[in-house]
Amino acid sequence: MSSSSAVQEAVSDANHAEDRFGRVEVHGIDYIPVGERHGRARELFMVWASSNTTYLNILLGGGLVVAGLNTWQALAVVVAGNAFWALVGFVAVTGPVSGTPSSVTARSMFGIRGNRVNAALIGWDTCVAYEAINLAVGSLAAFALVKELGAQPSTPVKLLIVIVTAGITLAISVYGHATIVRMSGLFTVLLVTCMAVLAVFVVGHADLGYTPPRALSGSALWVAVFGGLTIIASAPLGWGISADYARYLPPSTSPRAVAAWTAIGGFLPCTLLGGLGVLAGTAVDMTDPQTSLKEILPSWFYPVFLAVIAVSSLTSNVLTMYSSGLSLQAMGIKARRSFTVAFDGLLGVALTIYALFISDFLDTLDNILQFTVIVLGPNIAIYAADIVLRRNRYDGMDLHNESPGGPFWFTRGFNLAGIGAQIIGTVVGLLCVNTTLMVGPVAAALGGTDLSAVVSPLVGALVYTVLTLAAHGRSRTGRATTSTAAFRPSP
Repeated sequence: MSSSSAVQEAVSDANHAEDRFGRVEVHGIDYIPVGERHGRARELFMVWASSNTTYLNILLGGGLVVAGLNTWQALAVVVAGNAFWALVGFVAVTGPVSGTPSSVTARSMFGIRGNRVNAALIGWDTCVAYEAINLAVGSLAAFALVKELGAQPSTPVKLLIVIVTAGITLAISVYGHATIVRMSGLFTVLLVTCMAVLAVFVVGHADLGYTPPRALSGSALWVAVFGGLTIIASAPLGWGISADYARYLPPSTSPRAVAAWTAIGGFLPCTLLGGLGVLAGTAVDMTDPQTSLKEILPSWFYPVFLAVIAVSSLTSNVLTMYSSGLSLQAMGIKARRSFTVAFDGLLGVALTIYALFISDFLDTLDNILQFTVIVLGPNIAIYAADIVLRRNRYDGMDLHNESPGGPFWFTRGFNLAGIGAQIIGTVVGLLCVNTTLMVGPVAAALGGTDLSAVVSPLVGALVYTVLTLAAHGRSRTGRATTSTAAFRPSP
C-alpha cells in the first residue's frame, strides 16, 4: 500500500470512528456529517435479508392456505403482497442525500410539530407493537425447544426466556448501525442455510396441485385474496424507516443502487419464505405450524428449526428496536439513542408478556397486522410522493432547523397537506377494511373484500400530491402561507 493510500485510509477510519463494530453508536436522529459517511449500497442487502429471513413469513404464507386458497392462488398473493418492498426501497434513497433517518425526513411531509405526532402515532407505537410480535414468536419457539429437550418450562422459566431474548436483541440495537451491518451478514448466512434445509423437507411433502376441500369461487375467493394481500403487505409496509440504515452512505451513492439493494433484500426472503409457508400448508395444518411441521421434519432437525425461529425473530427485532429509539427521539424526547432504544425494549418486553400470558396471541397478531396497514400504507405512500415532488432533494441541516419560520415550519409547525393526506388515507382504509374487530362499509358492500392495502396508499399519495401542488402553485401567486415555501427543493 502506498503512503498516500495509507493516509487516506487512516483519515477515512478517523472520520467514521464513531460508527464502528463493537462500539456504541453516538449518533441518533442528528445529521450525519459527510466526513463520517462510509460503506456501499450493497451492504443494505444483508441488513434487510437478515431481518426478513424469519419464521413469521412462513406463518403468513401458510395462513393463505388456511384461508382457503389453492397453491397457485396463495403463491400469487405472496408475490403481490411483497411487491410493496419497492416502496420501502424507494423511501431508502433519502438516507444518503439527507444524512438523516426517515423519522426526521418526514418533517418535510408533516412539519416540525406535525411530525412529532406522526412519529408518536405511526412510527414509534408501530415499532413497539412489532417488537412485541417478533419477541412473542421467538419466545414461543424457545418454549417449545425447552420442551423438546425434555424439560417443562414453568412460568418463571418462560419469563426468563423472554427477558434473555430481548436482552440479546437490545444489546445489538444499542451498539447501533455498524454492529448491525457487520452482524447482518453472519445472521443471513446462518438463517438462509437452515431455511434451505427446512425447504428441502417441506418441498418433499408439498402438493403443487393442492386445492382445499371447499374450493373458493366468486366473492368468497376475492375476500380471501384481498384479505391475504393485506396480511402479506403488512410486512413491507411496516418498514417505512428504511432510510435509517442508508443514512451513513456517502451522498454520491447511487439512488438506484440504494433502492434496489434495499427492496431486493426484503423481497427475496419474504417471498421465498412466504412461498415455503404456502407449500407447507399443502402438507400440514398451518393453524398450528410450529407443532404440525414436526410431522414432516426429521427428529434431529426439529430442535434446529425451533432454534432458527427464535434467532430469526431476534434479527428482525434488531432493526425494529433500533428504529423505535430514533422515532422516540423524533417525538421530541431529549435523550441519547441508547437510552431510547433501551426504554422501547423494556416496553416491548411488557407487551410481549401481556400477549403471551394474558391475551390470545394469534388474535392479537392478526388484528395488529391488519390495522397497521391502514395507517402505514398512506404514510409510506406520502413519503414516496414527497420524494418524487422534491426530486429527492433534501437538506439535512434544514431538516434539523426546528425554529418557527424555518424551512419546514409550514403553518404553526404543521404541514396541512401531509396531515390531511394521512387522515384521509387512513379513513378510506377504515372504510375498506375487513377484520374480526371491524368491517368497513365499503368492504361490507363488496361482500367482505378488503381493499385497504391497495386503496389507502393510493389515496394518501394522491391527496398529498394534489394538496402540495395546489399550495405550491398558490405560493407563486403570493396567496399561500409562508409554509409552502418549504416545498421548494434544496439546491
